[in-house]
Amino acid sequence: MKKPIVEVADDAAALAEQAADWLLALARQRTGTFSVALSGGTTPRRLYQLLASVPRRDSFPWDRTCWFWGDERFVPHDDADSNYHMVREAMLARAPVPAANIHPMPTEGLEPEEAAAVYERTLKQFYGAEELAPDKPLFDVVLLGLGTNGHTASLFPGMAVLDERRRWVGTMTDPEAGTRLTLTYPALESSHEAAFLVAGEDKRAVLRQVLGGNASLPAARLHPRGTLRFLVDRAAAGEGRS
Repeated sequence: MKKPIVEVADDAAALAEQAADWLLALARQRTGTFSVALSGGTTPRRLYQLLASVPRRDSFPWDRTCWFWGDERFVPHDDADSNYHMVREAMLARAPVPAANIHPMPTEGLEPEEAAAVYERTLKQFYGAEELAPDKPLFDVVLLGLGTNGHTASLFPGMAVLDERRRWVGTMTDPEAGTRLTLTYPALESSHEAAFLVAGEDKRAVLRQVLGGNASLPAARLHPRGTLRFLVDRAAAGEGRS
């Protein structure tokens, strides 16, 4: 199993800057369509705001980048808890993004399982095939968060969706987290780059466990076909300033 790349920034702000430069460089290096699966959360929000701000906004290839979501709360798109709403406010409404390139998870007018099936069809149409091929990743980049309970996307401990290996999109319901749509391991792992963005002292213990390979944690069970990267700040890494 390939060893993940771990890069440590001074703080959450520096982490967002580093992630923005990294994603911009990848997007500019790729030719043709560039596909990204987005994460919710505070750290990614800073990244999205930076991409939609000068100078990065003026050099990002918006016209050929397609945006998808790794997971979504089953709430309307204008709800404050919606990941789509957050990304729209932070980036999509502030940058020249073609509407056809934005692919939010459907959360209105459907039952959760129906919505998951609809989004899976969207992904398959984009991918151009019914089955994921080892030599053809679905995404160029998958952005991921890390919960203090070891979840990533909406792959929470103990949920049946953790064992899904056929479907690309699943659902989960948790008493505290509510009902959510989430990409499954096969879809998340079909990526050239999968990057966890992790900031804050409260993530230190779980980050250590994930990097140590604790397979009881959903985040530690993610094994992308391409590069696995952890972009973390010193508080999460447990490092003091030099």
